[in-house]
Amino acid sequence: MAVKTEQVEKNLVKVVFEVSAEDFEAAIQKVYVKNAKKYSIPGFRKGKVPRAVIEKYYTEAVFYDDAINLVLPEAFEAALKEAELESVARPDLDVGEIKHGEPVVFTALVTTKPEVELGDYLGIELEKIEHTVTDEDVMKDIEVTQNKNARLVPVEDRAAENGDIAVIDFEGFSDGVPFEGGKGEGYELELGSGSFIPGFEEQLVGAKAGDDVEVNVTFPEEYHAAELAGKPALFKVKVNELKHKELPTLDDDFASEVSEFETLEEFKNSVKERLTKDAENKTKTETENAVIDKVCENASVDIPAGMIDAQVERMVQDFAQRLQYQGMNLDMYMQYTGSTPESFREGFRPQAEKQVKTMLVLEAVCKAENVEVTDEETADKVAEMAKMYGMEIDKLNELLSDDDKENIANDVKMSKTIDLLVNKAVIK
Repeated sequence: MAVKTEQVEKNLVKVVFEVSAEDFEAAIQKVYVKNAKKYSIPGFRKGKVPRAVIEKYYTEAVFYDDAINLVLPEAFEAALKEAELESVARPDLDVGEIKHGEPVVFTALVTTKPEVELGDYLGIELEKIEHTVTDEDVMKDIEVTQNKNARLVPVEDRAAENGDIAVIDFEGFSDGVPFEGGKGEGYELELGSGSFIPGFEEQLVGAKAGDDVEVNVTFPEEYHAAELAGKPALFKVKVNELKHKELPTLDDDFASEVSEFETLEEFKNSVKERLTKDAENKTKTETENAVIDKVCENASVDIPAGMIDAQVERMVQDFAQRLQYQGMNLDMYMQYTGSTPESFREGFRPQAEKQVKTMLVLEAVCKAENVEVTDEETADKVAEMAKMYGMEIDKLNELLSDDDKENIANDVKMSKTIDLLVNKAVIK
């Protein structure tokens, strides 16, 4: 493959490459075979129209776009490999004039990885970070479980108090007009939980079952529905029923019902063990992050905008995927939060820039310190993943592609680099 490169500006290279006439013709034929059934021309059975007839009827370029999409990815990767370039952002691609029997010429503006100027990175000074677990922490955790297993008992002899569950019907009005989403029936609201608009729950304290209560509130300025943000509203509320939580006694019976342990003491010990492990992990993570942040502060790198844009796009896609698991999509989320596609993406930019710089700096440290990963270390990581997924190691290895294994090796290399930085840090 004939590949030409030209340095356009810092971290931006123009790459000119081509696909042979033979390869492009083969791609057109593949596209024709795949899509022939889509074309209906008088005088021919559907799916049986000769390619030449389709090209004459719709112009010779009818299959060009699909053929380009077929050949371009592989050709672009081959061109990068030959030019010894690594693209770190979506390239700006252009295709030249396509002439029958001639190679197809492509031009790509490729964003390349920037150079990192490392500052001090070994012997970073850091205040000691330590998270410990107290008996009070253990009891708070147990009380959460106690609350989850509470029994709801009707309140019949007194008015509502904080902590009670009020079963309510309600309808909200703004400027005397009902607004969308402001109506509910049989809603169970825990008073004092702060789950409703500020000021709402407090006005139900003192009400009794059967009462009608008018609740006056003002929506927060940052409320997701822009038409209600900062505006006063009136809610007409019917208190249908009041309940209070009856907590189970903290004893051996409780422990045996909510855990695998027979006694409360054993249950407490298990909770303390879990919280201690969480605290140790939190200490480790925060220490690593603190060291990495200081190493990044000491380094300088001119990050290409396209590289940050690519990271923003990855973060948006990850967020969209998490929303799907919750039964939502990006359009619904943006409507709910009152954001635009532009403002939504811009919200990711600071974190994207930090993540890209962190990755570049760690890679530079890794290179400077000649951090290497052995096949055995990669295999150990795969074994750890297999255990986490509940799979056999051989089965997981069969599912992993070469790219997957390379990514795993890179993850191990980054972990070793971070361990090196933390071990060399001076923690006071």
